[in-house]
Amino acid sequence: MDAKPMSVQPHADSEVLLAAILKSLNDDKGEDIVQINLRGKSEIGDYMVIASGRSTRQVAAMAEKLTERLKAEFGVLSKTEGKDAGDWVLIDTGDIIVHIFRPEVREFYQLEKMWMPSKADAE
Repeated sequence: MDAKPMSVQPHADSEVLLAAILKSLNDDKGEDIVQINLRGKSEIGDYMVIASGRSTRQVAAMAEKLTERLKAEFGVLSKTEGKDAGDWVLIDTGDIIVHIFRPEVREFYQLEKMWMPSKADAE
């Protein structure tokens, strides 16, 4: 029989994962944390989360801690890109895509503008 720790939830839904991701980023002093609902807009996932760290070291540390927490608490193995450079780390949990940027890099790419609804869409 395969014994798992009681805290592991192998099939956590995307809202539970989203809450854990937002808490982790907030606990690690992430800045300007934005969540974007992708349902009905894209097949890449249910949500996108974008956050900033003040330095390459903080960006890499936030990504490392987030992936460790998701693995420990939910059994989620995340795919990670960019952690070594620390300018922009992409974390793919399957249902949620997380982008952690240094502020200058985030400003350059402006992902929020691409994915957030425009004022014309809201009317």
